[in-house]
Formats: sequence, structure tokens, C-alpha cells
Amino acid sequence: MEIEDVFVLEEAVADLENGRLFYEARQAGLGDYFWDTLLSNMESLVIYGGIQVKEMGFYRMLSKRFPYAIYYEVKDQSAYVVAVLPMRRDPKWIRGKLEERS
Repeated sequence: MEIEDVFVLEEAVADLENGRLFYEARQAGLGDYFWDTLLSNMESLVIYGGIQVKEMGFYRMLSKRFPYAIYYEVKDQSAYVVAVLPMRRDPKWIRGKLEERS
């Protein structure tokens, strides 16, 4: 599958910001590292988009550095990131978030 563009929806940007604030509260600078890492993961969708397993209707890419998953869909050679969610949350909470965004 060839991905040419990656678009991050507003809800996913809000998820990223919540994660950044969480990690920044733990240690100065860690929030920015989280942000940069997850953006890099999303940029890699141009190369690896569409090879991940589908879960709850979306492809799911796991971050290697943080316990977060990037949920996205592919349409017309573009990846649309719909959610960036912490994997340590209750699976019912994750499912609810994804249902809201489908």
C-alpha cells in the first residue's frame, strides 16, 4: 500500500497534547520528547502505513518508546490519524474513544 500524505485530525492532536502535558508533568522536557517521538511515528506511516493490524475498524501502530497507539485509516493513498491513545487505559475507554471517532 502506498501512502503519499499523512493527515492528523484535530481530535488526535488533542490526544497528543494531553500526552505531552502528562509526560511534561513527570519530568521537564519529557513532554517534548513524547511529542517528537509520536510525530516521527506518524511520519513513518508514509513507509509503513497499511501493514499494521486493524483493530476496531482502524489500523493500529504501536509507539516503540511510549505505551501509546496511533489509530488511523487509509483512503486514496492518504493516512488519516484519528486517535493517539495511551495503551494503559481500560480497553473499554479506548473502544469508546474509537467509536466516537468512527
